[in-house]
Amino acid sequence: MTAARQRLAVIFGGRSPEHEVSVVSARSVMREADPARFEVVPFGITKGGRWLSPADTRARLDDGARRDMGHEEARGVLDTPAVLGDLASVDAVFPIVHGPLGEDGTLQGLLELAGIPYVGAGVAASAIGMDKELMRAVFARAGLPQADYLVLRDADIEAPPEDALREIAGRLGFPCFVKPCNGGSSVGVSKARSREDLLEALHEAGRFDRKVIVEAAIAGREVECAVLGNAHPEASPLGEITPRAEFYTYDAKYADDSTELTVPARVSEAVRDRIQSLAVRAFEALDCAGMARVDFFVTPEDDLRVIEVNTLPGFTPISMYPRLWQEAGLTYGGLISKLVDLALERHRSTALRGAGTQQGAVSHG
Repeated sequence: MTAARQRLAVIFGGRSPEHEVSVVSARSVMREADPARFEVVPFGITKGGRWLSPADTRARLDDGARRDMGHEEARGVLDTPAVLGDLASVDAVFPIVHGPLGEDGTLQGLLELAGIPYVGAGVAASAIGMDKELMRAVFARAGLPQADYLVLRDADIEAPPEDALREIAGRLGFPCFVKPCNGGSSVGVSKARSREDLLEALHEAGRFDRKVIVEAAIAGREVECAVLGNAHPEASPLGEITPRAEFYTYDAKYADDSTELTVPARVSEAVRDRIQSLAVRAFEALDCAGMARVDFFVTPEDDLRVIEVNTLPGFTPISMYPRLWQEAGLTYGGLISKLVDLALERHRSTALRGAGTQQGAVSHG
């Protein structure tokens, strides 16, 4: 007797500036998921936040020319209760909504409340991984090496206090990098070479978040490491990013094929081992699960700085996360299956602990 296929929901799109990247990632996941094991059930979310039924999502995906899921608006997920009913019938979810309202713990919280296993980090790790201020506080607590930084918020972004500008110039220096605290794919990121650049960069980053982080620039190469697992995470071979642009911009990641991706990275065995060790430490410090990509700077002196942990790395055909595991011998389709296995494992473990807590509460009256 042939075992029934697992119904794997792929949720993608959303209100984030990374909507189009999410659509490309989702198309790849749906195309490469093992058809003998999975029945893929797609759930698109429009740029206006409206959840689409699987049938509507498939109809829009069939238009190969379109890059988004549309713009229909909704007040929230409760505007489409029938779609939530469809979601209740799946066995697991691969959430591939990049950016805010997707990889920041909000979608993960919905799936937790629904009791559905899902790929990737939980609520807390997702939220911390999205917020660069909180993530860097965790890095500091764990003793991970990182660039010096300063955070501005709310009104201070539009009209920075003079003492903050002096601190940035004196402590961080120019050039420096200015980023939205909550965001990804280099959206809203600028390199400021002067006070005038800084003011413009703060305004640009402030378009995407109420908190902006300013980081000291580090001379060096960008090297990335993929991490896979739950209780016993493993580090992948390393990849090196060499953008032709001045830094790894959104266009360099997704539109400019001149960016050089070198796998394995051109580093010594000692540096490789240190990066892999730090990547696992960063993964564990944030309490990640399933997957994450950890990005580093390697200075000319082979010093290391952790840039960030990306709890929902891109899954486009050229994305570094699946490519690094392919270097380790794990195919794209095999990686999807492994991630679903990890999601189911984590869900079972959490459910067992929850059942024990409930039984204990009843036994104590």
